[in-house]
Order: sequence, then C-alpha cells, then structure tokens
Amino acid sequence: MNQPDGLIRGADGVVRCWWPGEHDDYLAYHDDEWGRPVTDDTRLFEKLCLEGFQSGLSWLTILRKRENFRRAFRGFVPDKVARFSGRDVERLLGDAGIVRHRGKIEATISNARRVREVRSEFGSFAKYVWGFAPGRTAAPITRTDIPATTEASTAFAKDLKRRGFRFCGPTTVYALMQAMGMVGDHLRGCAVRRDVERERREARAQGQM
Repeated sequence: MNQPDGLIRGADGVVRCWWPGEHDDYLAYHDDEWGRPVTDDTRLFEKLCLEGFQSGLSWLTILRKRENFRRAFRGFVPDKVARFSGRDVERLLGDAGIVRHRGKIEATISNARRVREVRSEFGSFAKYVWGFAPGRTAAPITRTDIPATTEASTAFAKDLKRRGFRFCGPTTVYALMQAMGMVGDHLRGCAVRRDVERERREARAQGQM
C-alpha cells in the first residue's frame, strides 16, 4: 500500500516521516527527540546553537558531531560559554570534531551572553522562547504542508536579532521551533506522532509551554 507523500515504511516496518531515511542515528533522533517539548535552558541554547551551525550543511552532519560540539562548548551551559575568550575561539577553530566556522563560533559565544540578558529580563531563557509559540495548527499530512518559515518564526527571529542574537534567521528559527516541540510537524500517520503530541499536551497542561 502506498504511503502519503512524506511517509516511508522503514526496514523495521515502522511508518515515519521521510527525512531520517535509513540512518540509525537519524532514526533515533526522529523517534526519540525531534518535536518533543524542551523547556530546559541549556538544551534550548544547545538547539539554537546547533541549528545555527547547521546553516548550509545537512542536519545529519551536525547530529553526528553533536557530542564533539558538547565537549567543545562545555555542554552548552550558557554561563560557561559566555565566559569564552579569544583563546577559546582559536581552540575551537583547531577542533576538527566540530564545524570550524569562525563566524558561527563567535556567534555562539555572543549568543550565550545574550541568553544571560534574556534570563535577567524573563527569569529563564525558556520562558522567553516559549512566548513565541503559535496557536495550534492542523497536523501536516504531506511534506509539502510543512513550511520553511512562518509568521511566528519571522517574529521570533526579528526579536532575537533586535536583542543581538546572531545566525538566527526565520528559517533557522523555524527549524528550532520544530526540534524543540513548539510546533508539531511529525506528519499525520507517522508512528511517533501520537506520543509526541501527548507529550506536548501534557507540557501545555502543566504550563511548561
């Protein structure tokens, strides 16, 4: 039986969104992480940074380097990264385990400092970020139903830019919104969608999003 456009049946017989293909690490990310609500400041900062590093590259490249990134950026704890100096920039530029892009490295350090400013204003980075959550939308049926940007991601990116954040355009921000569960973009018919949506409902009921 043919699947709707954007759904594939894997070698394990499970029907999923198309984008993980048959890569084991990508499948695990799709099944266990993508779209599930994240409300922890450190994890949100990590996701923001890695989406910025992904610009111009495949997400699979970033995913396979993620543990290296975590070691290089001290677990993406914002207060630790905010204290990085020029010496750390040079250290990171010499680290073959990450993406050695000076602009993105310097942006990550700068963004950590902006996170501290946001925390001072809002109490947490998560509270600020989740303030841009859009209203509920219908579940996407096919891959063409998933946008690259939305009004919400454009507004979110504009405010990040106003606050001095870098490498945070509307497309990057929408990818963040998908990854952190702010929007539910697992396709209708994807095997994990039901569990992901349950987690999102529970988080919403608890006032976490």
